[in-house]
Amino acid sequence: MLRKTWLKTIAAIAAVPILAGSALASYIYVSQEAMMFFPTPLPIDHQFVFDAPFEEVTISVDGAEISALHFRQPSPRGLVFFLHGNGGNLESWASDIDYYQRVNYDLFIFDYRGYGKSTGSIQSETQLHGDVRAAWNTVAPHYREKPIVVYGRSLGTAFAAKLAVDVNPALLILVSPFSSMVAMGRQEYPFLPEWLLRYPLRTDKLIADIRTPTVFVHGDEDRLIPVEHTYDLMGLASTDAKLLLIEGAGHNDIHRFSSYLDGLTSELPD
Repeated sequence: MLRKTWLKTIAAIAAVPILAGSALASYIYVSQEAMMFFPTPLPIDHQFVFDAPFEEVTISVDGAEISALHFRQPSPRGLVFFLHGNGGNLESWASDIDYYQRVNYDLFIFDYRGYGKSTGSIQSETQLHGDVRAAWNTVAPHYREKPIVVYGRSLGTAFAAKLAVDVNPALLILVSPFSSMVAMGRQEYPFLPEWLLRYPLRTDKLIADIRTPTVFVHGDEDRLIPVEHTYDLMGLASTDAKLLLIEGAGHNDIHRFSSYLDGLTSELPD
């Protein structure tokens, strides 16, 4: 009797970490949207105010309305199609508008589902890529005779890379990219299996299929997404790839460095 009781106790103790691990895995599986996306919603009647001419655009997608802004110059050299990071909204991301005026480029930027005035909610990676393509299809036909630059920042780099494979823009700019969300997950949860991740965002798996000239931009003090992610992607790239390493820049302040804006300006196609 004592032996059976002891065995039951050992089994119960052994089961604790297994149950705890299963609970954590279940939580991560069902909570990935809350862990990856940090939208700041805006009222539908919110009025954007910027010191530059712009048009508000609404894009209808399956189950949602996507909010976008289109900043125009009188006679632009081309267009920057901007895919922003995982926080905020257009109010915070449509910054440095005077920069686009200086370089004479139009800017098209939109909010993902649930961000800003965009309705709906993010439910899958496929859905996100579909929304990006819908936004592209809305604006790209207006620039058939001009270069379009696809620009991705942080989370947006995964969508920018996939879009570049599909549409082959004039230039691809990836600012603070991660090689994949699988690699990012290993940094935080090295003990969890890859199959738990519903948003793998495998830029590393498609970078070799990109035929567009690509500029990688990364801060050498980035602690959120270490610059090694850019080095990994550059090693896998099959097209012309340049690195703009911003000394002293972290993840959220890279755009404040003059070397960042100067470097981008020198790469913009005419």
